[in-house]
Amino acid sequence: MRIQEQIRTRRSVRSFDGRKGEAETLQEILRFAEGVETPYGLPIEWRLLDAKSQGLSSPVITGTDCFIAGKLRRAPHAEEAFGYAFEKLVLYAESMGLGTTWIAGTMDRPAFEKAMELAHDEAMPCVSPLGYPADKMSLRETLMRKGIKADTRLDFGELFFDGGFEKPLNESSPWRDALEMVRWAPSAVNKQPWRVVVEGSKAHFYEKKSKGYVDASGWDLQKVDIGIALYHFAYGLDENVRLTIADPGLTAPEGTAYIATMAAL
Repeated sequence: MRIQEQIRTRRSVRSFDGRKGEAETLQEILRFAEGVETPYGLPIEWRLLDAKSQGLSSPVITGTDCFIAGKLRRAPHAEEAFGYAFEKLVLYAESMGLGTTWIAGTMDRPAFEKAMELAHDEAMPCVSPLGYPADKMSLRETLMRKGIKADTRLDFGELFFDGGFEKPLNESSPWRDALEMVRWAPSAVNKQPWRVVVEGSKAHFYEKKSKGYVDASGWDLQKVDIGIALYHFAYGLDENVRLTIADPGLTAPEGTAYIATMAAL
């Protein structure tokens, strides 16, 4: 219940109160990040960034100069791996009392990529500010949350299915708690692109694709969201899960693609 409450009450923070995070706390978060492993075995390099000294900016962030960012090689499943690892990091930072939010587009990306010394074959999918939440959200933040309906999610039966996409999963399913964790995962503009088919002891994760999230290089931002969902599912089962990539061959709706399968250990 503690985990479920953390996920359910968590929110993206864009307005901070100006206090600097203690150096020891920030270094502990960085050490934690460096120890995070993903089911895909892809290494990620993490850095703490200082907006003031490194010339970084985001129009949606106020009250903090501290950011954390990660970069990794472009490779199959890099998007999912990053989403999985970054969400684990974000939840840890919040357990330490700091506010966070995922930022992919609303930042001076060239400046952040320069600060990360990004190579041509690397990607820096997202960054997050780190700081203490302000007592009151800014007007911009309030309007942003309202615009994407940040406090709502699609119904359980729209996201989760029993044996195939033809039959919505009943909420009395023994998988309900872990899937509720998935349902409340964050995603770009709250698109919630994950779809999950429960088949026996396995949960097959799919991506419901939306236009505008794949760049010219083929990088798919919504696969980062699927990585977040995969971690929420694992987190809901105390990480006692095994990830495999073996398409079960189910008939999926148009624009919906298989990503990975999770099985409880």
